[in-house]
Amino acid sequence: MRKIKLYIAMSINGKIAKADGNVDWLDSIPNPDQLDYGYYDFYETIDTTIQGNKTYKQIIDWGIDFPYSEKKNYVLTRKKGAESTKDVEFISENHIEYIKELKKQKGKDIWLVGGGQINTMLLNEKLIDEILVFIMPIVLSDGIELFESIPNETFLTLIETKKHATGVVELRYTIT
Repeated sequence: MRKIKLYIAMSINGKIAKADGNVDWLDSIPNPDQLDYGYYDFYETIDTTIQGNKTYKQIIDWGIDFPYSEKKNYVLTRKKGAESTKDVEFISENHIEYIKELKKQKGKDIWLVGGGQINTMLLNEKLIDEILVFIMPIVLSDGIELFESIPNETFLTLIETKKHATGVVELRYTIT
């Protein structure tokens, strides 16, 4: 069975984006050696992404080509009638059942891109298998939490930690 992996950066106080969804603060973290924090290697292990509609809109607002176009991409939304594009398929009903079936299909792992509401929904349904979180050396005054709304109490098993020269700390967990 395929694994769903949440690969995400957050501030030291648990914010994955500013209140308006903006993640430009990530570019303010000094990175003189242009570390990718294992992103390229991780990206090669997945063939599918899942993200919420707000996260998708934020990516589109960057004004760049859709960055995951060579992968199969699903956007979970409550909005009925959202038209799929060449890059993404919108899923507006039966999100949990759809994801459960997706995990059963053959293929590489699945990247849960975010955001906070989708993270909580899949965590509460025990559909996330692994969390790779990059704690950035910044405190944000307001923003979107890693897990929005009300996440269930969930125990994690730490399987790896890395400290990067930039002050970023990488934590890798499995869900127990």
